[in-house]
Amino acid sequence: QVQLVESGGGLVQPGGSLRLSCAASGFSFSTYAMSWYRQAPGKERELVAVITSIAIRNYADSVKGRFTISRDNALNMVYLQMNSLKPEDTAVYYCNAVRDPFNYWGQGIQVTVSS
Repeated sequence: QVQLVESGGGLVQPGGSLRLSCAASGFSFSTYAMSWYRQAPGKERELVAVITSIAIRNYADSVKGRFTISRDNALNMVYLQMNSLKPEDTAVYYCNAVRDPFNYWGQGIQVTVSS
């Protein structure tokens, strides 16, 4: 059974940091591209960051220089380090695993940036 379980969300002040984690199981983790998406109220889900199976990283322009995605294939974990957080980063963040034709999602975790 495939599972993606996010953790590490919560409430943080503007300028603060959070580290999201995603624990994966039930599939061949190291062969999948892993991504973080987010969805703010009233907005479409958007790609935040992706790390491929060979550790190539890409980021949305809105988070470049502030967020870092990483993976640990030995632990089947993917992380999103979020620094210099802004109120506009407030959203539900989702972990995603893709290897054609398979596409898996976590349940999402809330991140709120507010003073």
